[in-house]
Amino acid sequence: MYPDDGSWTSALTHLECGRCAERYDADLPQNVCRCGSPLLVRYDLDRVRSSVRPRDIASRGADLWRYRELLPVRDPVNVVTLGEGWTPIVPLAAYGRRIGVPGLLAKDEGMLPTGSFKARGAAVGVSRARELGVRRLTLPTNGNAGAAWATYAARAGTECLVVMPEDAPQVTRKECLAVGARVYLVDGLIGDAGRIAGQAVRDGWFSAATLREPYRIEGKKTMGLEIAEQFGWRVPDVVVYPTGGGVGLIGIRKALDELAALGWITGRLPRFVAVQSSGCAPIVRAFESGAETAQPWPADQAHTVAFGINVASALGDFLILSALRDSNGTAIAVDDRDILEEQLACATSDGVLMCPEGAATLAAVRRLRADGWLSGDEEVLVLNTGSAVKYADTLGVGRPPRLERDADLPPEASAAEATGTAHGHRTQP
Repeated sequence: MYPDDGSWTSALTHLECGRCAERYDADLPQNVCRCGSPLLVRYDLDRVRSSVRPRDIASRGADLWRYRELLPVRDPVNVVTLGEGWTPIVPLAAYGRRIGVPGLLAKDEGMLPTGSFKARGAAVGVSRARELGVRRLTLPTNGNAGAAWATYAARAGTECLVVMPEDAPQVTRKECLAVGARVYLVDGLIGDAGRIAGQAVRDGWFSAATLREPYRIEGKKTMGLEIAEQFGWRVPDVVVYPTGGGVGLIGIRKALDELAALGWITGRLPRFVAVQSSGCAPIVRAFESGAETAQPWPADQAHTVAFGINVASALGDFLILSALRDSNGTAIAVDDRDILEEQLACATSDGVLMCPEGAATLAAVRRLRADGWLSGDEEVLVLNTGSAVKYADTLGVGRPPRLERDADLPPEASAAEATGTAHGHRTQP
């Protein structure tokens, strides 16, 4: 599928600790630095600058592998793919006007294989694991990451062991089982699942947990590469991101930093906004206090309908906070009620039904506009990180009226058609 004629080139050079900058060999399986911090992938950007131009990228296939020079897989034979990447950026014109942000857009990651942005990290992570000879992967997950890594592992012929909270969306559990992963449920949060997955690591499984291997970030950073290209090699004014472990936000910032170093984008980078639930907001609390790292959120108090951001402690907290402060961004927590209300408001206005994590960004934008942090003139991009179908039980809609098979439509249905009123019956979230 991809060229094996020598034209495929990764500029990968080494791994570097995101905190202490210690270097590591990229051609050996690696997890975290000796200091316990995440490792970041580094590239020979001078080589990239001299060998490829943005116009060359435009002629390649519409998937994330079009950015192969800035990805870590050296040989295309190791690429494990389901066609991931190049998701659309959709204007939210009607909803944006309603909340006073007419320049509101959404990048819809729900279009990806396995129905979430986790497919990006899994595609690159599994591909690089395959290239390094790793054949047994394990990870804790809130649902979507497990489904993605299990699916790509199955495609690669790699074993996968997944541990997830019992309250994770059932559809993701079934996805993991359907593709042959070993699945274990834990009565607790993602941190509890992580401790159990750690037992598998001690038994010889390779940890693919969030930020405990270097290559998930590289898959997620392709969101940033795509954003720049889709905007004509420039960037929006503000990027609003639902933040749990924060890999996507870290990755987008990493991508834009690399593109700026290449000279492919110029000028000011976007202001980044990290969005969390008020039921689990360690990053927001740390940002507001001026701390460089976040204290874990009490596990017995962590709860949100946006299950993917129910992360009490993020290994990359210092990288998230740095991205926010360096960009003059902010962090904001929103209530579950507001998440569900904005989810339906956007769907009704523009036909874009976001997952709860994506809808959290809408609630944040509304608040930031009302508080004056946004003037309303900005080009604001929110990330919808998954398909709402996976969270069907959370949708605040009621049951439609039931008709007998020989019944006529009730009078109010015809009236609704005449006036353009929505037909759906809705309950309060």
